Amino acid sequence: MTSPLDNAPTHVKLAVDLIMLLEQHEVAPEDVLKALEIVKSDFEQKQATA
Repeated sequence: MTSPLDNAPTHVKLAVDLIMLLEQHEVAPEDVLKALEIVKSDFEQKQATA
């Protein structure tokens, strides 16, 4: 049996994996949001120089 996630785009699968990981480790939402800002900035810089 397949789940809807099996056919989801890669970015959706990644988001679900990240959410599960962060929830399993009980990371505080404010820390998650701060970390995501750093990650977003880092990947935007990498994309700009690619």
